[in-house]
Parts: sequence; structure tokens; C-alpha cells
Amino acid sequence: MSPKRPVTVAESSDGPYAQLVTIGRHIMRADEGEAAGGSDFGPSPYEYVMAGLGACTAMTLRMYAARHSWPLEKASVMVRHKKVATADGKTLVDRFERVIHLQGDLTDQQRVHLLDVADQCPVSRTLQSSSLIASSLAEAPSSADMGQSQEAEG
Repeated sequence: MSPKRPVTVAESSDGPYAQLVTIGRHIMRADEGEAAGGSDFGPSPYEYVMAGLGACTAMTLRMYAARHSWPLEKASVMVRHKKVATADGKTLVDRFERVIHLQGDLTDQQRVHLLDVADQCPVSRTLQSSSLIASSLAEAPSSADMGQSQEAEG
């Protein structure tokens, strides 16, 4: 598994919700669609979650097929997200619908097994379990730090 790099997200000046997302040397945009009051300058946060699920699924299938020398030529994944009511009708939960397209001379048994493997991709497992999120505020720079910063610029 590759090392986890921090993800930094900062508001851009492109609209009320537009963000710049930085991961290592990669810079991407995020925004809400126009229907939600954004400018649609980039994928929405949920679209990034869906992209992560789809990418992880395809990569996991590729690794598994390669390890077993299965003739998987190409895997692609389409993901949708919606909120659905639980059985009691009182609570909404997230439902990710994933359609997996497999190309290659695979047996029916291999195809079914790869469907099971998809549920084992790390992002699937994260989304299927509860997560903990720890939030904290960064320390605000002191007025002395602000003065030094302005002097360095001037």
C-alpha cells in the first residue's frame, strides 16, 4: 500500500464554494454544482468520494487478476450515490451503487469472484464501516508572527 499523503483543501476565489485540492504535486478543483449554489468548477465532494471508490475498485481488481494470471484486459467502474431510508423509514443512509465492467476472456466463475473481490477494496471497506474523524483548529499566528511576516515581505 502506498504511503498516505496529506490532502490540503483551501478556498479559491472562483465562487462561494470553489476549492483547490492539493495532494503532493497534484492540484485539483472541487465545487458544488450550480443547482447547489456553486459554479461547477470541479467535482463535488461526493463525486470525489465516488471517484475514490471507483478507482480503488478497478485497481484492486487489476492487482487480483494479475496476481492470479487471469486474462482481465480492462476493468471500469461506474458509481452512483444516493440517500436511502433504512427499514424503519426514520434514518437516511448513504447508498453507493457500483456497476463493474470487466473485459477479457474470463470464466463466469472468475467474473463472479472478481465481484466479491471488489467489496474487499480498501475504500469499500472504509465506506462499509464506521470511521472516526478527529478535528482540531490550527494555532492562529500571533500578532508578533504577523509583524515578522509583513517585514519579510516588504
